[in-house]
Amino acid sequence: MTDVIWRPDSATVERANVTRLMRAHGLADYRGFVRQATAEPDWYWPAVIDDLAIPFARRWDTVLDDSDGPAWARWFVGGKLNVATACVHRWATGPRADAVAVVWLGEDGARRTITFAELSREVTRLAEALVRLGVERGDRVALYLPMSIEAVIASHACAHVGAIQTPIFSGFAAPAVAARLQDAEAKVLITADGSLRRGKMHPLKEIADEAAAHAPTLERMIVWRRFGAAGHCPLTPGRDLDWDEAVAPSPGLLPAAELDSETPYLLTYTSGTTGKPKGVVHVHGGFLVSVAREVAYSADVGPADVLHFVTDLGWIMGPWTVVGGGAVGCTLLLAEGAPDWPHDRLWQLVEAERVTVLGLSPTLVRALTAYGEPTADLSSLRVFISTGEPWNPEPYRWLAERVGGGRVPIINLSGGTEVGAGFLCCSVVEPIKVCSVGGPVPGMDMDVLDPEGRSLIGTGEVGELVCRRPSPGMTRGFWNDRERYLDAYWRRYPGVWTHGDWATVDADGHWFLHGRSDDTLNIAGKRIGPAEIESAAVGHPAVREAAAVGVPHALKGEVAWVFCALSPGYEGSDALAGEVRALVADAFGKPFAPERVIFVEALPKTRSAKIVRRAVRAAALGLDPGDLSSVENPEAITEIARLVQ
Repeated sequence: MTDVIWRPDSATVERANVTRLMRAHGLADYRGFVRQATAEPDWYWPAVIDDLAIPFARRWDTVLDDSDGPAWARWFVGGKLNVATACVHRWATGPRADAVAVVWLGEDGARRTITFAELSREVTRLAEALVRLGVERGDRVALYLPMSIEAVIASHACAHVGAIQTPIFSGFAAPAVAARLQDAEAKVLITADGSLRRGKMHPLKEIADEAAAHAPTLERMIVWRRFGAAGHCPLTPGRDLDWDEAVAPSPGLLPAAELDSETPYLLTYTSGTTGKPKGVVHVHGGFLVSVAREVAYSADVGPADVLHFVTDLGWIMGPWTVVGGGAVGCTLLLAEGAPDWPHDRLWQLVEAERVTVLGLSPTLVRALTAYGEPTADLSSLRVFISTGEPWNPEPYRWLAERVGGGRVPIINLSGGTEVGAGFLCCSVVEPIKVCSVGGPVPGMDMDVLDPEGRSLIGTGEVGELVCRRPSPGMTRGFWNDRERYLDAYWRRYPGVWTHGDWATVDADGHWFLHGRSDDTLNIAGKRIGPAEIESAAVGHPAVREAAAVGVPHALKGEVAWVFCALSPGYEGSDALAGEVRALVADAFGKPFAPERVIFVEALPKTRSAKIVRRAVRAAALGLDPGDLSSVENPEAITEIARLVQ
């Protein structure tokens, strides 16, 4: 196979969690195992649950009930469990009781830890406080918190009592927070007085107060004083409670509720192309089992690992980290602030905390390349987890070779908020190609289809990424919007989940993504993913990152405009634009050369460092960009609109 950048050695294969599972069932070939897992869900999912010892208070009667159609499949029917029990309470006694469950690092140098026994007690105490505040099963409790020990406690406390947690991105302004409180009809909001980011205090409580004024169902607010007395955080009498005062009467004795496996666990929001975010619903049984499987077998995390993912509780990888890490009993490392402030902070915390599994996005890696190779000791690293967008070869190789030293695999994962986990992923027991997403995650029936619904696997042609069967981690629909859910995923190819990504499968069976299919450019009748044009553009040493968008054209139908953020030491010019244009033309032919190359200070991104391409296009064309609440730097959109005039 060509372009293989990493191969597992025998020691890696021997220690892998997926090897343990395969051998327990007499299987030696990984791809054969994946095929069997997909074909036999009644065998595979119970095997996962037993291997990871996921505690069910009552064993299920039926693994899968799809009698209402694949869009409304129910899993582990009749089973009872609780995410808090599986992720926290079961570790509170026995050999893991005194192990560190969570490490928190403040941007100001503060450091705190909590053991599993301590975490279990604090989860129970906050759960008791929620009950005293009138929270019942099914009530929505919003979490507007930075990544912290308190965020983990609050998340599991909601699960403990059967409330539905609604995590809200900690970087949102008041209108975005209010919109989510309104849509979820939240009863309680848990927040903090503030959080540090790039040396500045982000006033979470002040923002929460402004949002609460527009949330008529909100009855109470619990406030964690991150800054203590120095926070000068006013509390509204009759509504607000200091966290410590709220839990003070709690003895920590309330048992976790035994919940039906289909009990809603999580209501999280993902931005759409319209102005209204989509409320995605996940349940206790399906979300727990799906995410635990992925953290254990794809990321290869176990109890001895320290897992750090650069994310936020308001993005799906936040709950993925909290639930998946807890389910396997590892140590979570959570860090306040930006990973590149100061510029080498991420590498320094890997060295200081001996991180073994590190999760980060391609865009973050592109930003980190500007600071040069790490000088920290990264010998503890075993695995990189990557998700969020397609890779470009240059930063991929930089991470693999310059940071990982050629020994750390990049486990590239593709899934989404609505999936709860991944569709495609590399494996630590299989060779990995540059920029590949490996193949189907075990249990996921994946395909690539042409417009008529014919499979393109084996042809090398670009098509729509789909999943032919439901899986436990898939959303149980959009909150109060049944038809939008069906339109979004199930009606393009009836009965088949259409994910909205372009994908190919090469002759060796390695899968690759090529950007969102709804962002696809159609130039002179030929389709091309924007990520491919962007990858060619960032091949120029002057271009740090790029966003390609399609713009209407009288003759060609559509042409590409490429917006480029430059590397330090470079300045935009007509000559440089011509060089970038030539690179794209060399890669794909002259018809695909961008009509315009525009240099910008920065591209609009979410806090998880994903470029918001639709916002770029909307700014370029003067269109309504839809929901921009996830954009951390909206000034970049303003700059784009100014430059294209």
